[in-house]
Amino acid sequence: MALRSGALCLNLLASSRHFYKPASYVGVRFVSENVSSKPSSATETPGDHLIYTPEHFALKESLRKLIDQEINPHVDQWEAEEKFPAHKVFKILGSAGFLGVNKPVEYGGLGLDFSYSVAVAEELGTIKCGGIPMAIGVQSDMATPALARFGSDELKKEFLLPSIMGDKVACLGVSEVGAGSDVSSIMTKAVRKGDEYVINGGKMWTTNGTQADWMCLLANTSDGPPHRNKSLICLPMNLPGVHIARKIDKLGMWSSDTAEVFFDDVRVPCKNVIGQEGMGFTYQMLQFQEERLWAVANVITTMDNVIQDTIQYTRQRKIFKQPVLYHQAVHFKLAELQTEVELLRSLLYRATALYIKGNDVTKLASMAKLKAGRLAREVSDSCLQYWGGMGFTKDVLVSRFYRDSRLLSIGAGADEVMLGIICKYMDTLPRK
Repeated sequence: MALRSGALCLNLLASSRHFYKPASYVGVRFVSENVSSKPSSATETPGDHLIYTPEHFALKESLRKLIDQEINPHVDQWEAEEKFPAHKVFKILGSAGFLGVNKPVEYGGLGLDFSYSVAVAEELGTIKCGGIPMAIGVQSDMATPALARFGSDELKKEFLLPSIMGDKVACLGVSEVGAGSDVSSIMTKAVRKGDEYVINGGKMWTTNGTQADWMCLLANTSDGPPHRNKSLICLPMNLPGVHIARKIDKLGMWSSDTAEVFFDDVRVPCKNVIGQEGMGFTYQMLQFQEERLWAVANVITTMDNVIQDTIQYTRQRKIFKQPVLYHQAVHFKLAELQTEVELLRSLLYRATALYIKGNDVTKLASMAKLKAGRLAREVSDSCLQYWGGMGFTKDVLVSRFYRDSRLLSIGAGADEVMLGIICKYMDTLPRK
């Protein structure tokens, strides 16, 4: 998408940033001085929001226009095809600045704080499926945070810059067949030979895996303790020995391609290690903080929309000569669900506010992720029930959310892992 020439300066968080105006919509690389205050949910207004400024709302409005024009009209087709064109969609998002809002300006990002990534994640929740937002989140907030924070200048130019601009698709290689939530148990090895690593093993549940240009790979680079023997490596997916074994058929997230990948004597330069060798586990745990907060922000918007759609449908649908909504059990339950969503939103904003000040929010992020997964299941199941037979079809958002949202309690650390982390911070885990 072509960019118009020229730029406007706008103070964001007491610093000047340049944004540009794409031809068909107002993008993030250009934020209008006449900031719109139209909120995307009833609780959000620029004047009294806990963490958002008018610039956050301008960013969200710009992204909403892009989604309405470039993504939502095609979602049904991509869901049916079980794959969306990642390079095309990411290039549109990257040209407008949405893939690197909190990444360094010198590598194509906007240099803003993580609250802007949360705002983007929220707005991506207006996409009418779960798979595409998840794939975008992998690109912007799951495969690239460690690279942006710890990677060398050379690696950032080769992998981060084109990922932010949408010229390369990224994937994250952490989970394996025998090591999902238990990251310390991964078996993939990268053995140093001269100035190269020789990599053998495999990765499972790799989002964007069939389309990715490079992988942020977590591998064992020594025989030391599990938390000190791992490194993150930028691995080009076109190298000899990288095999896409299969595209995995999934219960939900249909439009997002998920691959099983094998490595057979794949040779990667040692300079492709992100940061220090042996620090990969620590870097990945830091990435998980952002990944989990991103996931919570994304699902909150979808839960809002599902509840509102259900209100409208039950207001129209009649049973026993009155609208379904008029039954006390229905409107009380919807009130309870919306209350839970608002409580989760407050936790998200609190954790985000602390995180951008440099605090460790692992406990809060784990709590939010745990609650989001369980609440998504409750919202989708309860609301689907009120849709009756229509809820059991593929034609409505609630049924798509029912199958897509189930992943939230499994991916990026299962509920049980979140509980273990919370217990660790509460000092209630049994002593070994």
